[in-house]
Amino acid sequence: MMGSTLRSLTRWSTAPARGVETAKSWVNVPRGLAARATTPLLPDDYLKMLNPLWSARELRGLIVDVHPETADSATVTIKPGWGFSGKYRPGQYVGIGLRIDGRWHWRSYSLTSIPRRDNKNITITVKATPEGFLSTHLVNGVEPGIIVRLASPKGEFALPDPPPAKILFVTAGSGITPVMAMLRTLNARKQHADIVHIHSAPSADDVIFRDELRELDESRDGYRLHLQLTETEGHLDFNELADIVADWQERSAWVCGPTALLDAAEDVWKKADAGDLLHMERFTIAATDKGGEGGTVTFAISDKEIEIDGATSLLEAGEKVGIQMPFGCRMGICQTCVLPLESGHVRDFRSGTEHGEGDRIQTCISTASGNCTLKI
Repeated sequence: MMGSTLRSLTRWSTAPARGVETAKSWVNVPRGLAARATTPLLPDDYLKMLNPLWSARELRGLIVDVHPETADSATVTIKPGWGFSGKYRPGQYVGIGLRIDGRWHWRSYSLTSIPRRDNKNITITVKATPEGFLSTHLVNGVEPGIIVRLASPKGEFALPDPPPAKILFVTAGSGITPVMAMLRTLNARKQHADIVHIHSAPSADDVIFRDELRELDESRDGYRLHLQLTETEGHLDFNELADIVADWQERSAWVCGPTALLDAAEDVWKKADAGDLLHMERFTIAATDKGGEGGTVTFAISDKEIEIDGATSLLEAGEKVGIQMPFGCRMGICQTCVLPLESGHVRDFRSGTEHGEGDRIQTCISTASGNCTLKI
């Protein structure tokens, strides 16, 4: 009985708040007790004064360094705050929330750091794109000392431990980032595998981690790098994959890059009846998927409407017409943005699932699938 009571007290004291995932550590006990003492009467106020990374409401991080990798990419080093677990798997991604002009912007980025290493810091490597507001800001506009929000690492595109004996990595552009975490982790663990790595980029100057990859190619037994420089050599032709790696059908493969690359790989592995060896993760759904999607969104209580395409979220649609939409994480985790669907149909960005009248939907990860009405 006494043991059960002690375990319950420990769980209560170390948890920062209901619904926030946290690492398990005795170090959290005094912080947890402080959180309980100041929440909900004075949520977070005293903790923030002591340390901005001590939060009873959310996971946080401190940006400690921004290091350029190429002309349009940079590695951002983050010191996680209380509760963040270092037990993620190489290849997983983390949610990053950054406040810009008074509004929180969220996106997920692959971790490029080694689990439980790097002085307990984590790193993400970000490529700025013309349409990527947050990625551009992280590469060009963020400075050390900024506090960010974090979501716990997730994703099934991850390297197993122990790794397969024979591995094929196929990456393009910033798709190299989760694979870099895998390569670094294999080195740190002194795990040796027969690895062939095909990476595509427009030119040598565009190759993220170029020097590190070349050093691996020269110094590590069992690692072979094939660079496909598309400006001079064209895009990788999967029909000629055997010319680069003859035994590709015998290797566990991790493929990461643009949608076209993933589609081509999926088709080739399927035709070879080797789909069980292929690992992929799609972070976005192309705006052209299910062409013609979108429609008129009507906000019943506010008496406003807006026409959107299939790449615009219902949350963004409401904000565009001046409605104070409920939101929290803006990435489908916290459930704060959930609203009832009065009529019509909407589609979940991540899974493609359609929801109809009467369903409660997450507006931050849903778009119109025809005309629809929300009760707000």
